[in-house]
Amino acid sequence: MRAVLLIGGTDSSGGAGLVRDVYTLAQLDTGALCAVTAVTVQTDTRLEGIHAVPPAIVSAQIAAALTNAQLGAVKIGMLGSAAVVRAVASGLAASSLPVVLDPVLAASAGGSLLAQDGRQALLEYLLPRVTVLTPNIPEAAALLSLPPAQEEGALLGQAQALLARGAAAVLLKGGHGTGAQATDYLVRAGRAPQLLRAARAPHALRGTGCALATAVAAGLAAGLELGEACVRAKHYVTGRFQQAEARGVSQ
Repeated sequence: MRAVLLIGGTDSSGGAGLVRDVYTLAQLDTGALCAVTAVTVQTDTRLEGIHAVPPAIVSAQIAAALTNAQLGAVKIGMLGSAAVVRAVASGLAASSLPVVLDPVLAASAGGSLLAQDGRQALLEYLLPRVTVLTPNIPEAAALLSLPPAQEEGALLGQAQALLARGAAAVLLKGGHGTGAQATDYLVRAGRAPQLLRAARAPHALRGTGCALATAVAAGLAAGLELGEACVRAKHYVTGRFQQAEARGVSQ
């Protein structure tokens, strides 16, 4: 079994973060290793507290995980501070593994998870190392210091702008958009954009951004080409919405 190194924070509600990541990998028959960056206190509706893990401990966790021969990819979520961003970038510098970066800037329950200096560090130190960046619409806009895009041309423009900042690819998630379809935009240099469409669910689910990025990492660990990994991940998340709708779940 191939495995993914999950770098991110814990969510005491279980709705997002490392708990959601490990659950996703288990459903995709993929092993999990973890490097914890922060412990958060959350409910489904509220962020109540954050305890940061010292950067040296984050680095040590990454170094230990990288000795695992089954490791096939890395997925990065919540980082919490500029110091941790730099520690993660340094820890992965000598690795050739594909890296999926989900830029977790704020909790869905409300509250910032990465301050402005951390966002700048992410762009400077980590973005040039990643295989694919997976922001949602508000995150893409925040990283570019722009208003959130609304129509397709502007969305693609922001994805291209993030690509120009150093990422090898950008998968801009369309869940925060409008319209009957939720469209994700996979943008790579020298290639036409790949649009991944699904019917928009009538309800929201916590942790879908975590799940999508983790599912992409699982695909890369299994040897899938990036486009194939993104398509499989989109199908996985769409299935989660369908299952939740069948159960009458709205959060």
